[in-house]
Amino acid sequence: GGWLLLQNCHLGLEFLSELMDTITTTEAMCDSFRTWITTEAHPEFPINVLQSSIKFTNEPPQGVKAGLKRTYSAVTQDQLEVSNMPQWKPLLYAVAFLHTTVQERRKFGPLGWNIPYEFNQADFAASVQFVQNHLDDMNIKRGVNWTCVRYMLGEVQYGGRVTDDLDKALLNTYARVWFGEHMFSENFCFYKDYVIPKGKTVEDYLQYIEQLPAIDTPEVFGLHPNADITYQTNLANETLSTIVSIQPKDSSTGGGETREAVVQRMADEMLEKLPPEYNPHEVKAQLQKMGAIQPINIFLRQEIDRMQRVISSVRTTLTDLKLAIDGTIIMSEELQDALDSMYDARIPKLWFRISWESATLGFWFTELLERNQQFSSWLQNGRPNQFWMTGFFNPQGFLTAMRQETTRMNLAKGWALDSVVLHNEVTKMMKEDVVGPPPADIGGVYIYGLFLEGAGWDRRNSKLVESAPKVRIE
Repeated sequence: GGWLLLQNCHLGLEFLSELMDTITTTEAMCDSFRTWITTEAHPEFPINVLQSSIKFTNEPPQGVKAGLKRTYSAVTQDQLEVSNMPQWKPLLYAVAFLHTTVQERRKFGPLGWNIPYEFNQADFAASVQFVQNHLDDMNIKRGVNWTCVRYMLGEVQYGGRVTDDLDKALLNTYARVWFGEHMFSENFCFYKDYVIPKGKTVEDYLQYIEQLPAIDTPEVFGLHPNADITYQTNLANETLSTIVSIQPKDSSTGGGETREAVVQRMADEMLEKLPPEYNPHEVKAQLQKMGAIQPINIFLRQEIDRMQRVISSVRTTLTDLKLAIDGTIIMSEELQDALDSMYDARIPKLWFRISWESATLGFWFTELLERNQQFSSWLQNGRPNQFWMTGFFNPQGFLTAMRQETTRMNLAKGWALDSVVLHNEVTKMMKEDVVGPPPADIGGVYIYGLFLEGAGWDRRNSKLVESAPKVRIE
């Protein structure tokens, strides 16, 4: 009648089948016996174990209110009174608010963090322990060493996980704005109505947290209100995608065209429009004419290699899919995914892994043709006057190649690659106005294809503006 706990079962998937056989073939079993399993999500986890189990998931709470509530539910009264310093309780609450904020920003995707970081309870516990130790060792006359506190929070405790420079700057900004002597003043707030409460017991803090809004505006985290539109859109798309993926995949559509017929027709149309694959010898010859060792041409070669891989994969998948629909070859798991995805206007996983994101299969395929057009035109007609920046697989590589090119052009002046920085200037020219490269004395390149999210560009005054223009309706 005991309980069995098996932890981290994603590391021993083969044993789970043996476990399932043992449980199902055992003739006599006590009613109070239970088997508990902990695991991370894994695509090869035995489905029969999942179907026979009751599932529990442990996820971070959603919203500032839920996050703070969870944090303070784990705080004991002894921990709240562990220090006699008046700064202790406000600092504990501020660290809890910072912890909730860094976790909540993840839901906004790249708008929240450039790279999604796995901040967890250990980061919070380590930060609280540091603050406690710092206050215990503090010289009362000198007060809190805020430079040290900000550095430990922004660079070590939470910043130790952060690898992106802009993300690090964001974290350090939180530390600078929220942690200082000003946080003890009466008018301090993280955001309007989000203040540091004054309480003596854990219950006092929980009562204050309980009256916080259940749904937070993105402005609480320093984001534009439009960020919530992006989050809600992504959430809805993910939900709808899940619903579509678990729908029955019947071959008939109620008297109309079958799924297979629809996909076969799509495959024929795509194969007809699909550009030919690149000839390696012709590519090499053209690059030799343009200067194969020039950084920008090395970048072009890398981009063509990746585009070649995409075109080849699309052609192979579509050809094999048609044969599988006809019954000539066996329908593999990848081909089945391609059939289901194409019917639902989604990008097959096999293509998506080696390409780019897009809303639908139609947009994706159109972009394939446009990207390929830029590369083939560049290869045949020489370097273009302007570049479609978002049509590259590796835009960062393009910028690096441009820096290398500029450095080589100015070697006589003693320029070094490490000291060359990018300078951006938004021109008032439209795409059609560009008839040549930038002047030689200025250097650089013209690019287009960038877009703004949550803002617009005022061409006349060269500044950012609200994205939606004012409209008068009569």
